[in-house]
Amino acid sequence: MKEVKEEMIKVSATKENVIVADKLTKTFGDKTVVKEVSFKVARGVIFGFLGPNGAGKSTVIRMLCGVLKPTSGTGLIEGIDVRKSSTQVRRSVGYVSQKFGLYPDLTVKQNLEFYGRVYGLSDERIKYKIDELCQKVKLTPYLLNKAATLSGGWKQRLALACAILHEPSVLFLDEPTAGIDPVARREVWDLLFDLSTEGITLLVTTHYMDEAERCHRVGYIYLSEMIAIGSTDELTNLSSLYPSGYQQFLIQAEPIMKVYALLNSIEQASNVTLFGKNLHCVLPENTNLDQMSAFISQNTGAQNPIIQKNRPSLEDVFVILTRKQDGKS
Repeated sequence: MKEVKEEMIKVSATKENVIVADKLTKTFGDKTVVKEVSFKVARGVIFGFLGPNGAGKSTVIRMLCGVLKPTSGTGLIEGIDVRKSSTQVRRSVGYVSQKFGLYPDLTVKQNLEFYGRVYGLSDERIKYKIDELCQKVKLTPYLLNKAATLSGGWKQRLALACAILHEPSVLFLDEPTAGIDPVARREVWDLLFDLSTEGITLLVTTHYMDEAERCHRVGYIYLSEMIAIGSTDELTNLSSLYPSGYQQFLIQAEPIMKVYALLNSIEQASNVTLFGKNLHCVLPENTNLDQMSAFISQNTGAQNPIIQKNRPSLEDVFVILTRKQDGKS
């Protein structure tokens, strides 16, 4: 993976970096769960942090929140060292977990009041912030409802309001839209964009590729190591994704599964993936498309297959990088 790491995009130094991870490492006994992870996030940027379950995402967040002490390496939040001043760091950040972590038997208002007191806000300030935030996240009609009665999307709005009650400059969100419907997901993301424009820096973990593509920058961690980082455009244009002389193509043909099986059987095709009614497939750049179309027709019965060069999706990128890391391609 050396060639991929050499292409890892450096964050521009023209903006103030609010989150800095420099070779963050965490071991438990003889097991390394995070290995020398480095990245920077500028103020107001939404940073998507992706990777399979168990890759180390949550551990990195816990270290940057000052909850878990790194074994080695450095983490800074607003210039504050997470190892030396963890209490101060926790005052500067907000955190939203993938599971609803508030008090279900308390009302929306009572949950907000409780967190306001935990953050040390005065009663007057708590009242002001509750009014302000409930208007922002549209929770005002539900103030007297118990949290347990809220739908998944409204619970996440409440969790978000509690997390930013103390006006943190950095917000960590660990799969904040897991398990909620598409409309609610979009509404949550609209709120995240609003926070970003207000100058809050966000680090978001997600398994949804459409959400990853909404982020300003994305990092991909696999088996405890950060193996790629950059904007969507930068990552989908990595020259090291394919062997020299190869290119991704999009293929439209029916019956699609016969075409899928055929392409998987020929040596020159790789990374054959279904995307709805289309296929993504890596082929030599100099592939004669007319001949390939005729070959597909003769062997599958497909009528007039369409084959054209195609830019990889972010999902394609992560699948290819994962397979490279595993030594499968």
